[in-house]
Amino acid sequence: MIESAGRKLRYVTSGCVKSGEGDLAQRLKVILEGLNEIIAAHGPIEVAVEKVFVNVNPQSTLALGQARGTAICAAVLAGLPVAEYTALQVKQSVVGNGHARKEQVQHMVRRLLALPGDPTPDAADALACAICHAHGAKLGSISTRGFRLRKGRLV
Repeated sequence: MIESAGRKLRYVTSGCVKSGEGDLAQRLKVILEGLNEIIAAHGPIEVAVEKVFVNVNPQSTLALGQARGTAICAAVLAGLPVAEYTALQVKQSVVGNGHARKEQVQHMVRRLLALPGDPTPDAADALACAICHAHGAKLGSISTRGFRLRKGRLV
């Protein structure tokens, strides 16, 4: 979670909701409850999530999609607007290269948020998505009708 004031970004918090073991329904419930607590504690005004990509393992892709859907539901139930970004868009926004490596994303997140050290890969991905949203939110009112996305950019 970050705060954005003009061009200034400030780190608020980051972490991971661990769903543990058990059947899928129980793990999704843990994710929903965890995100509800985070939303209540920190009071965000917007949510940004990364779009799901097709993984080599279809089961992993399906599970990720269900967890992502749960996160979106937590935000929508709290009355928060949800923005979605592709991994390419996030990397392009944060690193300047849509095909950046995880280490590059971690390093740039550290620099952009003035963190004392590199965040974990998962935290860096989430914070990068928030940074992408903060950078792109100023363009949110511009119509994208007639444009298409190529290499993370509108053309």
